[in-house]
Amino acid sequence: MASRAPSVPARSRLKDYKVGADALDLFRLATPAVAEKWERMARGLTSLREEAGFPVAELVARQIQDLGLSFRLTGDAEERPWPLSPMPLIIGAGQWSAIERGLVQRARLLEAVTADIYGPQRLVAEGHLPAALVAGSRFFARNTVGVREKAVREGRGHFLEVYAADLVCGPNGQWRVLADRLRLANGIGYALENRLALSRSTGSLLSDIHVRRVARFFSELRSGIARTCSRESPRIALLTPGRLNQSYPEQAHLARYLGFPLVEGRDLTVSNDRLYVRTIAGPKRIDALWRWIDTNALDPLAFDARSEIGVPDLFEAWGRGGVELANWPGAEVLEAPAFAAFLPRLCEVLCHEEPILPNIATWWCGQPDEAAYVRDQLGEMVIASAFGRKVEGLPPGRALPGGTLSKTSRATLLDAMARRPLDYCGQEIVRLATTPAIVEERFEPRAFTLRAFVVRGSDGEWTVMPGGFARLSSSDEVQTGWMGEGDMSADVCIVDDAPPAVPMPTRMTETPRVRRGGGILASQAADNLFWFARYVERAEITLRVIRAVLGSTIEVDSAAGSNPETVAALLDLLVEWGAILPSTARLPAAQAARAALSETRLLGGVGTIFIQFRAAGLTLRDRLTPDFWRIVSRPLPALDSHRPTALLRVARELSERLSALSGLLAENFIRGPSWRFLDLGRRLERALGICATVGALGGKGEQAEALGVLLDLSDSQITYRARYLTGPRRNPVLDLLLLDPDNPRSLMFQIDAICDHIGALPSLGEDMMPEPPLLQARALQGPLGSVTIEKFDAALLEATEGGLLALSDTIAARYFLQYEKSRGSPGDNLLA
Repeated sequence: MASRAPSVPARSRLKDYKVGADALDLFRLATPAVAEKWERMARGLTSLREEAGFPVAELVARQIQDLGLSFRLTGDAEERPWPLSPMPLIIGAGQWSAIERGLVQRARLLEAVTADIYGPQRLVAEGHLPAALVAGSRFFARNTVGVREKAVREGRGHFLEVYAADLVCGPNGQWRVLADRLRLANGIGYALENRLALSRSTGSLLSDIHVRRVARFFSELRSGIARTCSRESPRIALLTPGRLNQSYPEQAHLARYLGFPLVEGRDLTVSNDRLYVRTIAGPKRIDALWRWIDTNALDPLAFDARSEIGVPDLFEAWGRGGVELANWPGAEVLEAPAFAAFLPRLCEVLCHEEPILPNIATWWCGQPDEAAYVRDQLGEMVIASAFGRKVEGLPPGRALPGGTLSKTSRATLLDAMARRPLDYCGQEIVRLATTPAIVEERFEPRAFTLRAFVVRGSDGEWTVMPGGFARLSSSDEVQTGWMGEGDMSADVCIVDDAPPAVPMPTRMTETPRVRRGGGILASQAADNLFWFARYVERAEITLRVIRAVLGSTIEVDSAAGSNPETVAALLDLLVEWGAILPSTARLPAAQAARAALSETRLLGGVGTIFIQFRAAGLTLRDRLTPDFWRIVSRPLPALDSHRPTALLRVARELSERLSALSGLLAENFIRGPSWRFLDLGRRLERALGICATVGALGGKGEQAEALGVLLDLSDSQITYRARYLTGPRRNPVLDLLLLDPDNPRSLMFQIDAICDHIGALPSLGEDMMPEPPLLQARALQGPLGSVTIEKFDAALLEATEGGLLALSDTIAARYFLQYEKSRGSPGDNLLA
């Protein structure tokens, strides 16, 4: 008899959705036609829950995990799974049409205001904007005034390419702008990821309610930035602050989806007023940057000299037209909350229209009458920093409702406002609308804000994403920052009454020019790939040694644990690698092995190595598949026992995890430079491991135990038994592990592979002469290929190990730091 799915809670359908009679709720405000879409989505989610037999939120969470979606809260050391509600926000096409018009109008307004501030500055001269409002902003970039004015005047440039607005739904369904975002379009990638996760986990539900697709928007984004470039096939890069940034996973996903190289400031250099990315094949020109860092951090020579994530001379190159930036430096000056007090009037002055999307009422205290009004109405307002800086009387990054202040706090704030009124502004208290969200398998109201996105398309006109990113707050407090503790996200679905006559594209649809290869490989990316593979291999050989210490050898006369001399040699090896302390090596073998497994302070500890390759993997988010990333990001298993069998189980689990990574490394990379650096790192680290293990155990004469352990460490036990009918003997074992070019675990095989990889990498010169890394690799290859095992001595082994370490340094010098800025030299070897 088939089992029945668990019963569905009574409040799992929207007909049971409880909100107050006067509640400002998106579902309750919907027209009957749109409300039916809500109901249909809710019924579909309930059916999915009944079919699966577990909460629909778990279905979505599995897709989140499969896609590798994560984020980081401020102060978090580790990333968290992305919190996505299975129930989207649903907005009808008619209502969205008005929002679209309002967003396009506001984008045009902000473009016009920015162009005036960094151009003729008539708005200040004519009294429409106070000078202190502009100059007081920490984002006002004074040195950009007048830069590229001719290009703007001729219509060859725009200040804004990407714009985002935080919206709130007010009484009677009226939408208003809570904040403008011109600096960073955080959430634009998560809007895409939310749609991917929701569509994969809910089957045909989204198409059943005729949800508009978002793929064309991203195609327009890419085409719009390309339109600003002078070359026919421009190279566009996404400039990231780095892997520790809160939204780095989003940036990596966007770069991968759009086909943009993901670069950091240290990847880039300027020469002859053009921007280049450092690659293994030399510098390659970058035509445009979609920047995800503040203007102040863009160029330490032009803005903040303390910036370590910017590019020297980038501002100069941009000013002379050598590179395009989206958005232009200083555009974020309009993000200051104080500007909201003037935008309604500026809309009339510049656009000759009333705002379609009004912003929340704001009073800037830099004007005497407004300051007096704010002081009088303090208890009925929210007080905010006018320019987003830390100011006296307010917590950093937050606004405070005046009515919640204590008598002492109120007096302190009023005193500070009297001394520096221009640093403060008052805003109306906003009551957030709610939307249905699934919380513990029930529909419950959650307060929300909606972030909408607008970009310039291929024709230079504004295009609005048909949807967006919704933040479901864990409280009713208005927050305009990033995700907070307990918050969720939701997809925003724009629904039509009927499906479109012409099916909308499910992804970017333009036909690209056929090409092969993996695109450019930045020097830093090559560095990260190389070391990621080295850490994986280093972890693997360390785990093999630990397993040998714990007596895990197979098919030899006796276990490693039965020979104290062999165990001592292995423990000395762990000490040499920095996996354990010398004092730990004197403990019983199981205790020493447990210490090596759990060690996170010493550089060679297993815990440390896993942290290292996970950190390297974070920088490769735009290159790793979700399967790959899931393995990398899994935490280490708990060591809750001192028993050797339990420790062996942990070591084997970690070894299996590394084997899965190795399989993905071998099978999922195009056989281009990226794969070569991965395999190069692995081969070099494996060769060093062979030298170390043979040096530790190979001098034990004909000791079967030591030779058997050597075969285990090199995973060559089965090969040896197939080739020889005797037990382990010194010369046959060492020949197999050192000189056999057909054994993928031999030293010779690794050095042959290293030579092949380096020989296939691009050369900087045009004379076709071998470069230093290849010469050094061949110098290692020669002696090994011309010696028999009888002549192979400790001196040759030591020389080979030293040569491998020197080769690693030479590879780094050539491929990872190969380009220094040269100004005006005709021999720069700058490659387009």
